[in-house]
Formats: sequence, structure tokens, C-alpha cells
Amino acid sequence: QVQLVESGGGLVQPGGSLRLSCAASGSISSINFMGWYRQDPGKQRELVAQIRSDGSTDYADSVKGRFTISRGNAKNMLYLQMNSLKPEDTAVYYCNALIFPMNYWGRGTQVTVSS
Repeated sequence: QVQLVESGGGLVQPGGSLRLSCAASGSISSINFMGWYRQDPGKQRELVAQIRSDGSTDYADSVKGRFTISRGNAKNMLYLQMNSLKPEDTAVYYCNALIFPMNYWGRGTQVTVSS
């Protein structure tokens, strides 16, 4: 099992930056993928970015060039650096860990982009 706790959300103006963090505990060495998802009320949860155990990454087209996903050296931390934020980035952001075939989720952190 893996436990995930997100932090770093908040209110930011358009064009601003935020850095989300996710602290993982438990069976960290068994994690295959880690990622960030987001969800607006009334919409489906969508993948924002993911990173594999080999360090390769994928990004949603809407965030490419603006967001960067990374893991800490100890592999128990996951980060999402978000730059050039837009109002449409407003959502609850969730940390995810995949240990085949189980998905683990944090409780989420709210990101609001508004002037």
C-alpha cells in the first residue's frame, strides 16, 4: 500500500506559478508510475502529467511547455511545477501512484487561477 499527501495548492493570478508536492509513504519501491491528475466539478478526472520508474514523462497537451513533473532523489516525493498558469487550470489536483494493478490517490489540493 501507498499513502499520498498533496500540498502546495492555492490562489494565483493568471501567468503566475505554483509548485505542488506529494509526499508518499509505504511501499514506495514498488511504484510503477506516479502522476498528477485534476478534476473540475462536473467533469471527469484527467491526467495532467505522469512519470515512470525509469524517469520518462508524459504530459497532457494542454500543459506541455508550462508544467514539469519530477520526483525527489529519495523517490518519496513527487512535484509538479506549474508556470504560466491559466484560469482553465483551476481544479482540484490529485497525486496518483500505480502499483499494478492498484491505483492509489491522495485527497487532492485546490488550485485556483483568478485575477
